[in-house]
Amino acid sequence: MRPRRKKHGGERRDACSDIIITGNNQIRTKPVTIEIGCGKGRFISQLATRNPEKYYIAIEKVSDIIVLAAEKIKTENITNVDFICDDVKNLLNYFGENEVDSIYLNFSDPWPKAGHHKRRLTYKSFLEIYRYILTDNGTIYLKTDNRPLFDFSIEQLSENGFTVENITYDLHNSEFNTNNIVTEYETNFSAKGFAINRLEARLFPAVD
Repeated sequence: MRPRRKKHGGERRDACSDIIITGNNQIRTKPVTIEIGCGKGRFISQLATRNPEKYYIAIEKVSDIIVLAAEKIKTENITNVDFICDDVKNLLNYFGENEVDSIYLNFSDPWPKAGHHKRRLTYKSFLEIYRYILTDNGTIYLKTDNRPLFDFSIEQLSENGFTVENITYDLHNSEFNTNNIVTEYETNFSAKGFAINRLEARLFPAVD
């Protein structure tokens, strides 16, 4: 379902323009940690609050939603988060080689229909982008309730230059739940009885 357009969306976005990046010349600090598909900003706000010494960029392609996330960051006076409103396929317009330390993929669209697997954010074409922008030994953190997407992601990551580790098929009953930040989607899926899958994927270090 397409989100309902927000009232005064343009004005609200203008009010957050100081934390919405429009080009790679605005990226302040390197390396950065990014979340792809930040939704309303619950995850990134908590992550940034826990780690005030780090710099985060949250990416969301839906303009009305990113305004909500940016407003949340401003309301909570969080100063180490900026936003990009764009499609993930355009990441190279904002990041150069070895500029990103970590990538969070939380509950990405599973694209379950036949023939749509190339749209998944862990398909090899997207992984090529991540490999370019990640630092040596850079890490992808992935969470999803969708087991077919999770299995697909393990396969794609393993075949495209990543070591997959710290895998769990039931995050909330695992050792990795201690420091887990629950997203909006995660709350909904867990309430419906879905187990949450989680992994880390580390980039193979470059070989001279």
